Amino acid sequence: MRYMVLLRAAQPATPPPADLMEAIAKLGQEATVAGALLDTAGLAPSASAARVRVAEGGLSVTDGPFAESKELISYALYDVRLKEEAVEWAARFMRLHRDLWEGWEGEAEVVKVLGPEDFAPPA
Repeated sequence: MRYMVLLRAAQPATPPPADLMEAIAKLGQEATVAGALLDTAGLAPSASAARVRVAEGGLSVTDGPFAESKELISYALYDVRLKEEAVEWAARFMRLHRDLWEGWEGEAEVVKVLGPEDFAPPA
């Protein structure tokens, strides 16, 4: 099963510490070797984003920035057997931030990516 982990955080006042970036690279390598990590990347701030919305029969486009207190800042895509495995990878990533970047706050959302098996007719 595939799971998308979305990282949200307030725009930090300081750049990430070098030891955090090194630890993130090691964790990513470990997840890749384990066959769990499929893809990961940082995301641009919402100032460069757009929202396309359908409501009341109409379609609208709104350019960023958006006024949320937290921005989506990165994602990771995992292929694991159980949701708990994806949650554990996300927790390890978040622990690195807690332990290596004083004052940093954020959240990781773990969401199942639907696949063909989720739409197969019952046997």
